[in-house]
Amino acid sequence: MKYAKQITNLGTETAFAVSAQAKDWASKGHKVYPFHLGDLNFKTPSNIIEATMRAIQEGKTGYCPSEGILPLREALAHDVGSRRGVIYGPDNVAIQPGGKPTIGKFIAAIMNPGDEVLYPNPGYPIYESQIEYQGGRALPYDYIKTENGFDINIQKIKDSISNKTVALIYNNYQNPISAESSKEEMEEIAKIAIENNLWVLADDAYYEIKYDGKSRSIVEIPGMRDRTVVLYTFSKKYAMTGWRVGGSIGPEKIIKIISKLNVNAESCTTHFIQDAMVEALNGDQSGPNEILRRLKKRRDVAVSGLNAIDGIEISTPESTFYLFPKVNEILKRKGFESVEKLQLGALKNANVSFCTRDHFGRPQQDEVDYYIRFAYSGISAEDIEEGLKKLKTYFED
Repeated sequence: MKYAKQITNLGTETAFAVSAQAKDWASKGHKVYPFHLGDLNFKTPSNIIEATMRAIQEGKTGYCPSEGILPLREALAHDVGSRRGVIYGPDNVAIQPGGKPTIGKFIAAIMNPGDEVLYPNPGYPIYESQIEYQGGRALPYDYIKTENGFDINIQKIKDSISNKTVALIYNNYQNPISAESSKEEMEEIAKIAIENNLWVLADDAYYEIKYDGKSRSIVEIPGMRDRTVVLYTFSKKYAMTGWRVGGSIGPEKIIKIISKLNVNAESCTTHFIQDAMVEALNGDQSGPNEILRRLKKRRDVAVSGLNAIDGIEISTPESTFYLFPKVNEILKRKGFESVEKLQLGALKNANVSFCTRDHFGRPQQDEVDYYIRFAYSGISAEDIEEGLKKLKTYFED
C-alpha cells in the first residue's frame, strides 16, 4: 500500500507531545505544574453556555451556510472592523471551526506549488507545516532580542523576498515570544507587503489578550485592508479552546474562496455554537474582562518567579499569556548540551512542565541562544508561585 508523498511534509503541533509527557508523569502520582500548553483553565462565561443550550433546544443542530450564519458574520464584521478602524460587512467573513483552519485555507487560496511564503520562526508551527504540505517554500524570518523583548528582523524579511514570494504571515502579540510590534515596525512590515505586492495573513489570535494600552492590527494601515486576511478566534478571549470556532476576515474575493474550501473541508461550523457566538460578541462582557484580569495577575506572578531564578532575566510583556526566557546560563550550570534535556530534567526533578524553542519551528543554523516557553493560562497564580520556587531550586542546584 502506498501513501501520499506530501504527508512527509506535514508537521504537527509538538506542544501536545509535551502535554502527553506531563500527563504520563502525573499518572505516576506526581503533581505537575503545567506551563506547557496555551490552554485556559477558566470556565467559558455563563451567558455563552446558556445561549448554546438555548440554541440546541431551539433545534439549531443541522446544516447551515458554509460561510457561517448571517447574524454571526454581521456581528463579527462589526466587532473586528470597529476595533481596528476598518469597515467590514458579512461578505468579508467566513466562519471557521477554530482559528487554525484560517492558516491552511489562506495558503490554499493564494499559493501555488513552488511559491514562497514568509513566516515567523520561532512561531506557531502550523505555519511552516501548512506551507510545506501544500507544496510551497517556507521562508523563516526571526527576531532580535532587545531589553524590552523582541523585534522582528526586518532585514531578514527584505533579504528573503524573491519574485516567487507571494505572502507574509504576521503574528503580532506573538506565540511563543509575546513580541509586540511598535507602530514603526508594523508600518515597515506593511510597506514591505505593499511594495512587493504580498498577501498578508494577520494572525490576531491574541489581539484581545492585551493588558495595557490599545491593540493594533496591520489591517489598520492604509493599503493593507485589501491584501490582508485576519485570523480571528474565540478561543482566547472567551476561554473556548475546545469549542472550535473562529473566523477568516478579509477581502470579499478571497473570503469566497475560503468559503468554498469550507464546503470541501467541513461543510459548515456547528450551527448552535455559531448562534451562541452572537451572544459572545454582543452580550455581557464581564466574563472575558475577568479572564483578562486574572491572566494579568498570573503574568505578574510568573515574571516575578522567573526573575528570581539565577540565570534568568525577563521583561514584562503587555500581551498574550507566554514568557520566553533565555536559558544559556542554566544549561551551562546543569551541564546539558540540549534544551530538551533541560526540559525533561525540570519535569522529573521539579515537576514543572514547559515547552522549548524547538517546539515552535525548526531552529535555524545561525541560532546560538537557547529559550524555553512558559504558558501561564492553564495554571493558577498559587501554583505558578509554588512551581517556580521548585524550578528555582532545581535550576540553581
